[in-house]
Formats: sequence, C-alpha cells, structure tokens
Amino acid sequence: MTSEVVEDEGEFYSKAEKYWKDVPATVDGMLGGYGHISTIDINSSRKFLQRFLREGPNRTGTSRALDCGAGIGRITKRLLLPLFKTVDMVDVTEDFLTKAKSYLGEEGRRVRNYYCCGLQDFSPEPNSYDVIWIQWVIGHLTDNHLSDFLRRCRAGLRPNGIVVIKDNMAQEGVIMDDVDSSVCRELAVVRRLIRSAGLQLLAEERQENFPDEIYHVYTFAMR
Repeated sequence: MTSEVVEDEGEFYSKAEKYWKDVPATVDGMLGGYGHISTIDINSSRKFLQRFLREGPNRTGTSRALDCGAGIGRITKRLLLPLFKTVDMVDVTEDFLTKAKSYLGEEGRRVRNYYCCGLQDFSPEPNSYDVIWIQWVIGHLTDNHLSDFLRRCRAGLRPNGIVVIKDNMAQEGVIMDDVDSSVCRELAVVRRLIRSAGLQLLAEERQENFPDEIYHVYTFAMR
C-alpha cells in the first residue's frame, strides 16, 4: 500500500516533477541510463500488442492511441505511430513534450494532442482510444490515484479497446524510491488495483532479456 510509504502526498508529486525537470530530454534520460534496452523493450511490446490487433471479430482497432507518461515520445515514435492512425501524448514535463515535436520527425504530424499534465489530474476523452499505453509511470501515482486513473481510462476506451500497463514489479510489498519520488509495487498489489478500477485482466507477460540488475518488468492488458 502506498499509504504506508508515502508520508506527504503533495511532496510525493512535487518531488517527482522536480526530478524529471532535471533529466535530459533523450532516450537515455527517459530510461534512466538504460537507453540500450529500448529496442528490446519496443520489440516485446509490439509482439504483445499485435495479438490484440490481429484476432478475430473482437480485435482492437487501430484508429487512435494514448501514450501516458510519454516523455519525449520514445514509445509513440517506435511502437504507436507505426500501428495507429493518430496518437495523443500526455506527460507532466513540458520540456519533454516540446522535444517530442522534433524527436518524432515527419510522422509526428499524426500526434493530435500534447497534454502537459500529471496522470492524477488527467482524464482521457471518453470513448476515444483503441489503446491506452501506460509505461514506467504508475509508480508516480498513489494507490487511490492509480485506481481512479484506470477507471477514467476504462471510460476512455472505444469498443474492444484495451489499457496496457508495462512497469517494474517489486519482489515483495511496495518499495519507495526517494531519488525520483516513485514507488514499485509487487504483482499482487498491481493486480488488485486493476480489479479495483473495474478492469478485467486479459493478458500478463514478463519481459525477457532485460539486464539482471533491474526490477522484473511485466506487461498487462485489460479492459
């Protein structure tokens, strides 16, 4: 439970905002010095996502996606824009979204909206997205705010749309990182928060071929 490790909610959010303001607007900056894992990450994510875009009458559409905690647009550029007609991006750091406009290049013209906002205050447009992608950012939300945000994401889905979370998982409990003001939750806690938002888990997968020294990373699809 984040209530056990987050003493001051306001400080928890403001410290994180301050941390990211000082991070370089580069792929390496987005990945905390692990820029070399980006291709492995994207390739696994594409394979995971495509199973929902290809299957039968209930397959997920490819009109519009939302990239949450988008940073400079690493995932938008390499995963979402190649698969979706349009993408929206949301991130709390304005400098990252400014950088994204040059980083995304010509394809960036298909990014319709750049929202500068913390996810605790963001509401996806209802009934608008085929895929809402949330990667390496849920640790910046308290349990209550994460559950509420996922509930708003559920309302933002089009028919057969999915919400995807990809993030670090702790071995046990909830671990606080004072450097970037984030938490890392164990799998059971994340599954419980998904259920509390009224979402059904469709698939769950552990990321392979990441460095041994980092947290295990899991991807969840839900609707």
